[in-house]
Amino acid sequence: MAESDILLKIEGLRARVEEKEILKGIDLTIRKGEVHAVMGPNGAGKSTLSAVLAGKPQFTVTEGSIVFNGKNLLEMSPEERAWAGIFLSFQYPVEIPGVSITNFMKTAVNSKRKALGEEPLSAAAFLKLMREKMEFVGMKQEFAKREMNVGFSGGEKKRNEIFQMAMLDPVLSILDETDSGLDVDALRIVANGVNALKSPEKSAIVITHYQRLLDYIVPDVVHVLKNGRIVRTAGKELVAEIEANGYDSIG
Repeated sequence: MAESDILLKIEGLRARVEEKEILKGIDLTIRKGEVHAVMGPNGAGKSTLSAVLAGKPQFTVTEGSIVFNGKNLLEMSPEERAWAGIFLSFQYPVEIPGVSITNFMKTAVNSKRKALGEEPLSAAAFLKLMREKMEFVGMKQEFAKREMNVGFSGGEKKRNEIFQMAMLDPVLSILDETDSGLDVDALRIVANGVNALKSPEKSAIVITHYQRLLDYIVPDVVHVLKNGRIVRTAGKELVAEIEANGYDSIG
């Protein structure tokens, strides 16, 4: 594997929240263009892994390294990680009263452009991009004026996150149990968005308990995380084995 093909390399990662160690030595390599599924029971450390990659401050890395696109990720602030192309889709998207989706996205898009040394989008160019991406994810145009996630159903919140992902065009998308509580139609919207954004230069980490999302987003590599460690790595056939026999059979 050429170093230039590697997007993310995690070695010996250990992390804790307060005094509780949750990640106990994670090794994970993701090449450009790959989709990796991370599966495991509740409390295994899946969401902690996504939080550490995004730079959430309540999690402390005690050991190991993370290299993203040739850079030391652990030296970057959460904002710098986002500007560099990391996007985290939350399990429980937050509501932001008083802030419209349009204003939120304009700030986010132009902040990233500024960090990359690019000029901000004009009002006309931004609105054109926004209309295109809303249509892309099947989002009604009137949602642009609504407050961020306020009064949204679970499916609408997840659809809004895929819209944000489409707007920001990340290099690494991390979906943290984004299938939680979704009906089949919303699940397809999420999956179609992820699949449509896939390219030879972009990768995704799909964190989930269940097979159903992976019926729509077919992973190249599947990892099983238990008790803070990756205990098994295989191809997509591992998903069917988990569905048939449960996590107790993996180890």
